[in-house]
Amino acid sequence: MNKKRISFLILILVLVLLSGCWSRREISDLAIVLGAGVDLTPDKKVRITLQLARPSAFSSGSETGGGSQLKQNIVWVVSAVGDTIFEAERKLALTVDRRLYWGHSIILVLGEEMAKQGVRHVTNFFVRNPEPRETAWVFVTRGEAKRVLESHSELERTSAQSAGYLARNQVAFSVILKDFIIDLASKATNPLAPVIELKPEGEPQGPGLEEAPQHEELAITGTGVFKDEKLIGWLDLAETRGLLWLRGEIEKGTITIPSPGEPDKLLSLNVVRAQTKVEPYYDGQTIHFKVSMTCEMNLLEQQSKEELFNLEKIAALERKAEENIIAKSTGALEKAQEVYGVDIFDFGEVFHRKYKKEWKEMKDHWDEEFVNSEVSISAEAKLQSTGLQRRRTSLED
Repeated sequence: MNKKRISFLILILVLVLLSGCWSRREISDLAIVLGAGVDLTPDKKVRITLQLARPSAFSSGSETGGGSQLKQNIVWVVSAVGDTIFEAERKLALTVDRRLYWGHSIILVLGEEMAKQGVRHVTNFFVRNPEPRETAWVFVTRGEAKRVLESHSELERTSAQSAGYLARNQVAFSVILKDFIIDLASKATNPLAPVIELKPEGEPQGPGLEEAPQHEELAITGTGVFKDEKLIGWLDLAETRGLLWLRGEIEKGTITIPSPGEPDKLLSLNVVRAQTKVEPYYDGQTIHFKVSMTCEMNLLEQQSKEELFNLEKIAALERKAEENIIAKSTGALEKAQEVYGVDIFDFGEVFHRKYKKEWKEMKDHWDEEFVNSEVSISAEAKLQSTGLQRRRTSLED
């Protein structure tokens, strides 16, 4: 009897272990989505644009160099229009003869008109669909998202990959789909998305491209600001740097300032370490935020000939850097408080952690409280190194 039971258990175990391939998907049966764009058409329909990988182009040994035409053949860009995103996606089955697979999606681009109307139904589609990656990068663009998906990169195999690398560079603001959705539901902050656009980047090079028009490459040009679920405005790159300082999200970057003794010459400082501390205070009437920022820098480039090794020059240089940080942070703060009337710095979350009781009364109208709050900003910059040369050399030496 025991032997029969043991044999039965072994049989069940073997069946379980051998059944792992029932849901296997052959790559030759799939249309792999690298990027998606969602636009609002003039007649208020939804247009979805997908950048699909051509499996043969990505196989080992395939040739990807040799100019724009070969680059474009690596992917296939398709679009469809429907009343909903799901309906538009289903219509693509009339064009795409393979099953769409979202498991390798890199980017989601929101068109300007769609973003202005509201994006909650867009994110709802991706939440309910189990395949799209939560780590896909979210962008907003001026104009149509379709143009971004139809573009190609001179450096990367696809424009979706290029956009993904731009987001990972951590020089501008970036956000993944999961965090964007969380911010949409939050009462303590408002969603943001980096702005991606096509910018002229010199003449194309390669066989057969001598008469081709100037190439346009993807570039991050700022940050899109949302209130609730709707796009309400933009931050430029300088304001975006201020945004990152106030949010404590400066990972790397450059501070360019006038040389202390030669104001017509510039210095470039590399930020190697940065920290932001936000302290909320509430006296029962007015909310006050004290923002303290510190950073350590190295001198990477100097146009002037003056020596910067004495303490007075170094102190002057540090003051200029501090003024630069405060100016950019103040610019972002004024745009948020006076123009858009939204908290985009996570100040609501900071206030919530310290004043839980008061937060319950303010959370439903936090943006109004933020607009009326007082914010003081200070910065402390320290120069770690001015370089290895004791005397700066020049071509005239």
